[in-house]
Amino acid sequence: MNILTEKELLEIFKKTEALLSGHFLLTSGRHSNVYFQCAKVLQYPEYNKNICAVIANHYAGFKIDTVIAPAIGGIVVGQEVARQLKKRFIFAEREDKKLSLRRGFSIKKGERLLVCEDVVTTGGSVFEVINIINQSEAVPVGVGFIVDRSKGKVQFGVHQKSVISLEAISYEPENCHLCNENIPFIKPGSRKVV
Repeated sequence: MNILTEKELLEIFKKTEALLSGHFLLTSGRHSNVYFQCAKVLQYPEYNKNICAVIANHYAGFKIDTVIAPAIGGIVVGQEVARQLKKRFIFAEREDKKLSLRRGFSIKKGERLLVCEDVVTTGGSVFEVINIINQSEAVPVGVGFIVDRSKGKVQFGVHQKSVISLEAISYEPENCHLCNENIPFIKPGSRKVV
């Protein structure tokens, strides 16, 4: 399988309209002029396979029992990484604004898990999944994600691998120059921001 360079990956993101410019309200509540809609690129199985191969190949030598992802963005990534690593896959989903295991999913004490996500800005969902793992007395082995919007500033306290790492500036709403210019924002993600 051909492992794509970061430049080739960014071209795929642009070609599939997964890399957007404008004024966006992020899941974190922050505003940005750049948005990565990973679902737009991951809808193509060949791109999904090649992008997730970067994560799967990186973690191939790690002892992993299960891959876990936060719903909804991380599900497609986690499923494909798990398929390539030939591991079980589960996901956590929101219930009363908090991620939890549902649908009969469970984690055993001592189980070794790889967390997968599509985009990391503040890492909130990944930190929640790591907390679920720790509460289960299991082991978070690492985190694999497609886009690191923080350019390495967000650290999860375990091994981590991003496919694309770049600093996409984001602003607190009260400090957003796009708001000051009266440019309306859109919320393109899957989770409502309150």
